[in-house]
Amino acid sequence: MAELIFEVGILFILLLANGVFAMAEIAVVSSRKARLKQWADKGDLKAKAALALAESPNRFLATVQIGITLVGIVAGVFGGATLAEKLAGVLGKIPVLSSYAQPISFGLVVTLITYFSLIIGELIPKRIGLGNPEGIARFLAGPMNKLSVITGPIVTFLSASTEGMLKLFGIKPQTEAGITEEEVKLMAREGLRAGILRKSETEMVESVLNLDRLAVREVMTPRNKIIWINVAEAHEQIWHKIVVSGHTRFPVYAENRDHVIGVLSVKSLYANLAAGAGVKVRDLMTDIMVVPCSQDCTTLLERFKKNGKHMAMVSDEFGHMVGVVTVHDILEAIAGDFPNQHQRIRPTAKRREDGSWLIDAMLEVEEFEQLVPNMKLDPPETRDYQTFAGYIVKKLGHVPEEGDTFDDQGYQVEVIDMDGHRVDKVLLIPKAGWNTPSTSPDSRC
Repeated sequence: MAELIFEVGILFILLLANGVFAMAEIAVVSSRKARLKQWADKGDLKAKAALALAESPNRFLATVQIGITLVGIVAGVFGGATLAEKLAGVLGKIPVLSSYAQPISFGLVVTLITYFSLIIGELIPKRIGLGNPEGIARFLAGPMNKLSVITGPIVTFLSASTEGMLKLFGIKPQTEAGITEEEVKLMAREGLRAGILRKSETEMVESVLNLDRLAVREVMTPRNKIIWINVAEAHEQIWHKIVVSGHTRFPVYAENRDHVIGVLSVKSLYANLAAGAGVKVRDLMTDIMVVPCSQDCTTLLERFKKNGKHMAMVSDEFGHMVGVVTVHDILEAIAGDFPNQHQRIRPTAKRREDGSWLIDAMLEVEEFEQLVPNMKLDPPETRDYQTFAGYIVKKLGHVPEEGDTFDDQGYQVEVIDMDGHRVDKVLLIPKAGWNTPSTSPDSRC
């Protein structure tokens, strides 16, 4: 009995050895090289050894295959030569089975060895290896390296034989394929499901990868929404545009808007005024960069980084200026739209019980005309403003102050609140004798 237990123990050890080889193989193959390299760069010698196996797996895989093959052969021979013989002796004592004791015992031993080889020697070790590939690869890299040195001559012979057979059949070994864009996106989504990445981070990763396929025309501000500055305009006109726009940079043109000659920065304008100097647009503007509308955003971002600019004019194939694009536009293409100060609290227009209107001055002029249809502003093609605040500045002809009033189309328009130099709240008071359309007391844009 003791001898049988000893032999079963030997067989169990052989199966465990097979499992170690299988676990080492799957762990090294499945390890993420980036993580191993990160640990190796921090001085982890085990990670460095595992990384060497992962990057040059030929000798390692040959060593593993030798080990698995030898263990399988020894286990089969040992089981057939010892356990099957002893089991046949036991079965031979049973009258019904005595004639078939030898084949039955051999078949039963082979079946049991095969079963436990699959479970103990393959499936369980590989599941363990897949569960923590980098950790197990680090743990087993040292012993596997030593074993590959011991079996070096055999491994060299087998590697040479493999290469020779491949050349004989005209098969070229394929190099390891690099990681693809879709695999990066898939890893980001897996990180989201695992809770490692946030949804916004995953979306930004995908947006960055799509940036080289996003044309400038898709992120630019179109021509009809640009606030332009004519190089010949007076300071008062320039000031009016700056106050109502909320932008920090403006394209400067001469003669017509296809002849853009530079960019005017509010910062440089204010610095000039603070120094007490007169405003000369030509002296304050900087060179403008012009890009084709078909250029991809990745290339444009690289150009912005290289020349230190933040704005570029966009031209079509005929040389016409069709829009403007900024670094902010590309950032929004990656991270999503950033609402400005006035978008965070949506501009409103409320009609009060006495018939007057309380207007947020940043209300778009198109929406204002829908709410107050009997008050018509300038025709769209002649407008150089986008909000009701811009209309007020144009009518007054100067930067408004609280309390400024003027009459317009049956209303007394009064500026009742300023936010710095920006018109914030306006009151429209209907004048006696004028008919105003009935509207619900609480209208919102």
